[in-house]
Formats: sequence, C-alpha cells, structure tokens
Amino acid sequence: MSSPVAIVTGASSGIGLALTKYLLERQWNVVMADVNPPEEQLPNTRFMKTDISSWDQQSSLFYQAHAWHKRLDFVALNAGIDDRDDIFNSILNDPPKKPNLSTFDINLYGTYYGIKLAAHYLSLTGPSKPKPGGKIVVTASAAGLYPLEVVPQYTASKHALIALVRCFAPQSQPRNITVNAVCPAMVQTNLAPPGLMENFSQDQITPMSTILRCFSELADLEKSVDGKWVESGRNGEVVEGNLEQLIYHPAPERPQSSSDANPKGIEAWAATYRERNIRWAKESQSKI
Repeated sequence: MSSPVAIVTGASSGIGLALTKYLLERQWNVVMADVNPPEEQLPNTRFMKTDISSWDQQSSLFYQAHAWHKRLDFVALNAGIDDRDDIFNSILNDPPKKPNLSTFDINLYGTYYGIKLAAHYLSLTGPSKPKPGGKIVVTASAAGLYPLEVVPQYTASKHALIALVRCFAPQSQPRNITVNAVCPAMVQTNLAPPGLMENFSQDQITPMSTILRCFSELADLEKSVDGKWVESGRNGEVVEGNLEQLIYHPAPERPQSSSDANPKGIEAWAATYRERNIRWAKESQSKI
C-alpha cells in the first residue's frame, strides 16, 4: 500500500509549510498548494500554484492530487488572508465604491470549495485505498472565537469557518470523514504586515509546535493511516492553540425553547432543508 496523500493549502510558508514538513517526517506524500512556490524543494511533494478563491483552480488541484497516487487521505485547508477594506475609519464625502471582499472570497468561499472537493475525493477508493474516508482540518483563528475589531473581515470569515465545521461534522461522520478546526492565537507567520510582530515579545507568541499539536490531535497524525484511522477520531472539534495550551471550545448550548421541546418539529425542519439543499446541489451539478 502506498504512503498516504495530503493536500495542504497555503503550504509555502508559515503554518502550512510547518505542517508539510511535519507530514513528510511521518512518511506522507504532500501536495503543496499556494499562490507562491516554496523557497525550498522538498522530497515527496508536488507544488501546485492555486488561488483557492477559484473553483476551477481548486478543482484541478484536487483532481491532480488524487491522481498522483490514486488516493487522498487528509486535507488541511489552511490558506487565508487578512482584511482588504475599511468602513468606519475611512468615511469620505463621496459615496463609497464597491469594497474589496477578497478576504471572504479566499477565507470563506475558498474553504467551502475545499470542503466540497475534499468530501468527494476522500470518498474515492481503489487498490491503494480500500476504505473510503479521511480527515479535514480547517485553519480558523482565535479571531474566530474572540472579536478582533481591527480586522472585521478576517474575524467574520473565521467565525464563519467555525460554524461550517460544526454544521458539517454530523453530516460527514457517516462518510468516515471528520471535519475539525484549529484556531491559532498569535503565531509568527507571513500573514501579519511587515514589522508588526517585532512589537511583541516572544512570550506573547504561540510557538509553531503548539499549532502542530493541534493538527496532530485533530487528525490523528501520529497514527498509522489504515481502516481504523479512517473510522475513528475527533469530529466537529474546535481547538485553540494558545502559547503552550490546546484549548477545546465546545459549541454554545442552545437555551430551552418551544422548538427544542418538539422533536417532531426539529426532525421535520432538518428533513425539509436536507432535501431542499440536496436538490439545489443536484441542480447546480446539472448546469455544468
């Protein structure tokens, strides 16, 4: 059986590069997706220039990643950017022009594309991967847990990713696919503007080793990739990597209400939307 295959987006620097090297040390094959090539050539990797906000580019990425060794086992949807607009601090006399929303295109829509494509390719089987399934880890942020008012686009997109993970996890479980989120606190990466991190002391910066521990726990990366690996593991978890700590954040509990007290109504609600969303998905597929 061939070594397992992973896709890592945003793989040429920062968390993505560190995760790629972590996987290589554990005998994985890694497809590195990024808009920029890595500075160093790494063994057992393939680089694919990919703008994740483009469905076509991501679709090609997943197709070629699976074709490489006829399998896909783990997807780290890690790519993201910070804000590209301002509202209240830049009010002018003239009416505003359409804002730059590329933060949402990349962080939210690009990640949604990745989850949809991962669900398909992780489900494929073959001689090198007899059992369907795999693991998805989304890079959210501590800004997805606590409002970071200086970057509202980034904060909103990361809050949305946590919501996606919690919504998709129950649906992915029957497919032997787990979906989890890692929320890094302040980490030394290229995301911050030049010179900004110099204002912080080292004891305020979360080490990369903590973030790698988050990925490892969420995707069982220290275990052998086999049928048991596919069938087990955490699902729907949101873990914050903060300094040396891994902090798990459960979803908030819904207060008791009349709708909660009526299981029949809840099931009808779920069935109605499930059937409608499946119909929408099939209609979208038929238009291609």
